[in-house]
Amino acid sequence: MIGLLQRVSQAQVEVAGELIGAIERGLLVLVGVQPGDTEARADRLLERLLGYRVFPDADDRMNLSLRDIGGGLLLVPQFTLAADTRKGTRASFTSAAPPAEGERLFAYLVGQARIAHPLLATGRFGAEMRVTLVNEGPVTFWLEA
Repeated sequence: MIGLLQRVSQAQVEVAGELIGAIERGLLVLVGVQPGDTEARADRLLERLLGYRVFPDADDRMNLSLRDIGGGLLLVPQFTLAADTRKGTRASFTSAAPPAEGERLFAYLVGQARIAHPLLATGRFGAEMRVTLVNEGPVTFWLEA
């Protein structure tokens, strides 16, 4: 699984003009699912997201995690993260999990996140979404599990 995390002061996602998820300070994570991904990989990604030290401490060093600051977590499915862009001028999506499997694993990740972290919002799998954010830093990391 792929998680593209961005440290944000705020982020939100809309579908058809309706706000479906929003957070204040925390992490916006775009989530991509690849063939062969499992629940164990989703669990590992979630653990890394919650514990990854991207927030500044009193000395302005990135030493604090999402858990440490009690920030929000916005998970947004994005199959294009798994695209193969090595050749040509159009991405291939053969390296992304089939939609049913991607939706199943994204739902699993969200379910586990609801248990582990109280401040959770999500996008909607398969929907045309409008995601807005204020990236702090900017700080952006690509995590794979």
